[in-house]
Amino acid sequence: MTHVSTHVLDAVSGRPAAGVPVSLADAAGVVLAEANTDADGRVGKLFAGEMAGLYRLRFDTAGYFAQKGLTAFYPEVVIAFEVSETGDNTTRYHVPLLLSPYAYSTYRGS
Repeated sequence: MTHVSTHVLDAVSGRPAAGVPVSLADAAGVVLAEANTDADGRVGKLFAGEMAGLYRLRFDTAGYFAQKGLTAFYPEVVIAFEVSETGDNTTRYHVPLLLSPYAYSTYRGS
């Protein structure tokens, strides 16, 4: 079983980014899951299943920064990634996002 999770950190405040809407879609654009980050900026298990292929995580950053009274250059962040390993209980895809109004970065976490 493959698990997808995410964590969003607000680089401006140095705190977790709570309440960020996140969606996971497949390569065809079909939305498989939607959630908001919790108080710790996390979505612990956005999706679990057998899912080799290309996927996209979409973060509504404009909505998040608007709640904070800030204008953001990037109204959304879309992270495309490929799942190649499936079938065992230990395959996890954790995709953290470090966010500010004018920059972002990501990596494959653990």
